Amino acid sequence: MIADDHPTVLRGLVHTLEPIGTTEIVATCGNATELIAALEKQPCDVVVSDYAMPGGEHSDGLALFEYLRRHYPKVGIVALTVMDSPAVIRALMAAGITTILSKSDATGHIITAIHSSYAGGSYLSPTIEKAVAGGDGAGTGQPLSPRELEVARLFASGLSMTDIAKRLNRSKQTVSTQKVMAMRKLGMTNDVELIRYAIEGGLVASPTKDK
Repeated sequence: MIADDHPTVLRGLVHTLEPIGTTEIVATCGNATELIAALEKQPCDVVVSDYAMPGGEHSDGLALFEYLRRHYPKVGIVALTVMDSPAVIRALMAAGITTILSKSDATGHIITAIHSSYAGGSYLSPTIEKAVAGGDGAGTGQPLSPRELEVARLFASGLSMTDIAKRLNRSKQTVSTQKVMAMRKLGMTNDVELIRYAIEGGLVASPTKDK
């Protein structure tokens, strides 16, 4: 199954994979809600999913991948992302997602990634591997926890605390506390600094970049 909220990306992945005799595409989905609905109806061996897919009833990002790991432990997962934040990549890896591709790399890497995921292996595309090897890149301060990173990412993407709480299925107080803790660790005093950190650190795509 392939999930991405950009139709052009979906078409590109389908175009790459359809000629490959060892793969069969059983569903394409435009958001997390469609992906989970498809998984409930149609078994598959590997899910290829975008990291950031706004919209739909289910969360995207780390929360989505953790959900997939809990509810479909036998399904291989390939994460696609435009982000190059080592913190995000390491959070994914800590959640058991060890096959991660950057959309900046050639689409041919998806074939190797799917085969690796199906076999229970790991694969990082060149941009992802370079980001992990290069360090945190997002600046100074104490490292954020995966939960704090996710709240910072969603806040920087334009969601309110209420929206974030609903998307992550947590209380508004919990996500507000995680936002405050993230800012405290980073030595920040206002929301603009947190948004700048998220953009410069690759937690969200820059407004000048096409996702």
